[in-house]
Amino acid sequence: MTAEDADATLSGLGEFAVIDRLVAGRRQPSFVTLGPGDDAAVVAAADGRTVVCTDMLIENRHFRLDWSTPHDVGRKAIAQNAADIEAMGGRSTAFVVSFGAPGDTATARAVELADGMWHEADLLGAGIVGGDTVQAPQWVISVAALGDLGGRDPVRRGGARPGDLVAVAGELGRSEAGYRLWDRGIRDFDELRKRHLVPQPPYGQGAVAASAGATAMTDVSDGLLADLGHIATASGVHIDITRDALAPDVDTLTAAAAEIRADPLQWVLGGGEDHALVATFPATAPPGWRVLGSVAAGPARVTVDGDTWQGNTGWQSF
Repeated sequence: MTAEDADATLSGLGEFAVIDRLVAGRRQPSFVTLGPGDDAAVVAAADGRTVVCTDMLIENRHFRLDWSTPHDVGRKAIAQNAADIEAMGGRSTAFVVSFGAPGDTATARAVELADGMWHEADLLGAGIVGGDTVQAPQWVISVAALGDLGGRDPVRRGGARPGDLVAVAGELGRSEAGYRLWDRGIRDFDELRKRHLVPQPPYGQGAVAASAGATAMTDVSDGLLADLGHIATASGVHIDITRDALAPDVDTLTAAAAEIRADPLQWVLGGGEDHALVATFPATAPPGWRVLGSVAAGPARVTVDGDTWQGNTGWQSF
């Protein structure tokens, strides 16, 4: 932004001038044949199929601007959508973003939000190809993601079979731990607090899992038990995981949990927004994946060391 725009607001500049600021100087990947600036974008789909998902973030529901910078929020908005593409076994290619905010929002903050989105999209080799802006009483960010399967079949939730292994790529419980620390006003444990603001999906592992023959997969957005429950229900199987397999995550969170007298295992089992990937495999898990348990014949349920978990199993939107 130029010096004269430093104090500009969204309503002061107007919609099209704001859009110009948000897209100026951005470089699109080669498969984006027409980017922002027209009525719609054009993205090549080499596979012949396109994976599509969408997600929303609402200020004070999914993020707080007194905790997160706009750059953090932008990264999170892209990451949580990219994780859904990963969970199908695909790779993200393009994102379409809609942004609502009060008219007196500083344009510089909107640009910082866009910078965060582009930072995360660049990690994936993807582009942001269009969207919309609108005045709203609070920040609202809606992202639609497009992805490519690379010739592979999509990995759905309903394919787990008795005898499969259950494995995870990525880390568990970090976002929940960070949220609890922020909420209690504890300023230690910087890495955990940051992980609540900006998740770290294991990019590329969705395709690895698909190539390794994963029979079912999802990302941990609501909580490990809740999301494994989606697989168990869709597949009609019993999934059992072990506490011992979760020890690396629990050990990492133990000091923070002790600070606020919480159970770190609860954060690992019921905490959402880590966007790790969990999948089932018929034989061995591929490199980058850690075995958590196994799949048995139904009824559909998830247990921990054979028992039903009595604590919170995950997030619900309503």
